[in-house]
Amino acid sequence: MIDLILNQTLNGLASASSLFLVASGLSIIFGVTRIVNFAHGSLYMLGAYLAWTLVGRFGPADALGFWGGVLAAAALTGLIGVVIEVLILRRIYQAPELFQLLATFGVVLMLQDVALGLWGAEDKVGPRAPGFKSFVILFGNRFPTYELLLIAVGPIVLLILWLLFQKTRWGTLVRAATQDREMVGALGVNQRLLFTSVFAFGSMLAGLGGALQLPREAVTLHMDLSMISEAFVVVVVGGLGSVTGAYLAAVLIGILHAFGILIFPKITLVLVFLVMAVVLVVKPYGLMGKAPVGHQRAHGPAEPLLLPADGLTKLAGLIGLVILALAPLVAPDHILLTLTELVIFALFAASLHFMMGPGGMASFGHAAYFGLGAYGAALAVKWWGAPMEPALLLAPFLAGIAGVVFGWFCVRLSGVYLAMLTLAFAQIAWATAFQLVDLTGGDNGILGVWPSAWAVSKPAYYYLTLAVCAASIVALRLTIFSPFGYALRAARDNPLRAEAIGLDVVRIQWVAFAVAAFCAGIAGGLFAFFKGSVFPTYMAIPRSVDALLMVLLGGVQTVSGPIIGAFAYAGLSEQLTKMTMYWRFVLGLSIVLLVVLFPRGLVGAALALRERWRKEPEPAPALAEVKP
Repeated sequence: MIDLILNQTLNGLASASSLFLVASGLSIIFGVTRIVNFAHGSLYMLGAYLAWTLVGRFGPADALGFWGGVLAAAALTGLIGVVIEVLILRRIYQAPELFQLLATFGVVLMLQDVALGLWGAEDKVGPRAPGFKSFVILFGNRFPTYELLLIAVGPIVLLILWLLFQKTRWGTLVRAATQDREMVGALGVNQRLLFTSVFAFGSMLAGLGGALQLPREAVTLHMDLSMISEAFVVVVVGGLGSVTGAYLAAVLIGILHAFGILIFPKITLVLVFLVMAVVLVVKPYGLMGKAPVGHQRAHGPAEPLLLPADGLTKLAGLIGLVILALAPLVAPDHILLTLTELVIFALFAASLHFMMGPGGMASFGHAAYFGLGAYGAALAVKWWGAPMEPALLLAPFLAGIAGVVFGWFCVRLSGVYLAMLTLAFAQIAWATAFQLVDLTGGDNGILGVWPSAWAVSKPAYYYLTLAVCAASIVALRLTIFSPFGYALRAARDNPLRAEAIGLDVVRIQWVAFAVAAFCAGIAGGLFAFFKGSVFPTYMAIPRSVDALLMVLLGGVQTVSGPIIGAFAYAGLSEQLTKMTMYWRFVLGLSIVLLVVLFPRGLVGAALALRERWRKEPEPAPALAEVKP
């Protein structure tokens, strides 16, 4: 028994070191630049691919060639980080934080196709490390010496980082910028150079983490998203900006992974996120994180106010609705199917916008309620034999109940901590659906979820979807400009002042969270009958990211933004998949260009342009010639 415990502990520590390298870079970048860098996992993947190429070129059997290739891969990844920061992120530092997140996700899509084009879709198996190909005997068990090396790498890197941040001028500037970067700029420090160096250093750590995985596992195109989710968990559990906290959290997560497979095999997928949820509920700022001190200045320019639509905007919306209503008369079936899906996604995006825009609560896990709505409808059909109509009524209530329960915990946090807690609950819901095979069918899903006889035809189901989604979106809009909506915006803009005038901020945000979940459940139920099946992927991280992209592309501080964003993003994605196998690169590039050119989203940019045109002064009339 002791030998098993020791063996699993060592395995956990070896995984923790690799995780720490990636998470420490992510924590440093966020601490200084305040960017939630979704592309950090892609840099980890590139480090692994570059190491595979360079080690093979330098000579995998030679120690100098192997380790030289690993270090060169880390250095090249750092240079790639510099390119990303200079060409993309430097141009949007003044944009709202969520738009920076959107830009980094565009980079993720681009780098995935870059890796696909350079290295192909096949997995790459790396060589074993020279000098560390053997094993040692510990309590009668063999343990690879390379794993022992990785165990030592974590504390060594932690010590190097401590010395770097405590004993060098650059480290002092980084720590100062983490506390108050505006003040550092006011003291004459070149912020651009500091940000670039920090991004390069964090990228190099991610590349080193990926390169060191070469002897342990195959290099794949999917290792970026799997790593970034765990890295985010480590950073948040440890405390944003705390490198020591990141190491402690990495050790905790590594040990949990090692023993969870043995002790809790049925909840292995959810264990890490369950721990993150517990930590955030008990210690909202992580194990070693600190609560913000004093007034925190807003990042970037102030958001414009949400205003009721004027006559021209209402007319445009009415025309759009009429066009959608007339579509079945002229559109072929495949176009009608696409429009049905787009209308459902418009409601999904509008539900997320309700809590993000007026509520100021960003969610990284909104797909949980979309998926729970789909499962609510599917389970009613499968287990109760219910027809479509009552099943559709059950769908939003299941999602709404989850929103009430999850929201009670989430609304007590703010910022990225709230967003990460929503991600934790979403992953818990996803893992539950994935592992409760007897109830949900697991990854085989639930099949045979078909509409009632009167709605089987494509035009009939399209009209049902359009009516339900349009009514729900209008209800959300009316709520935004109701007294509750104004109270919600007051709680977002200044919670202390809102409480001072008698508003219960937590309760208002809790209700908004539940309403958003309820409406997402409506979209999920409609999607289940549209597809005829339900799978756990409906609640996976990519679906939540899709919702974020739709809202951000349209514009957070606009009411029609999520609708336009849903049609733009989902429609563009579908068309690109038909046009080229490298559709991710084109889509990612489009997202980056949109963020750079329209940092407030498509609708926000259009409104700003219209306001600027209205305010342009007319040229002054020429003065009449005065005769003497």
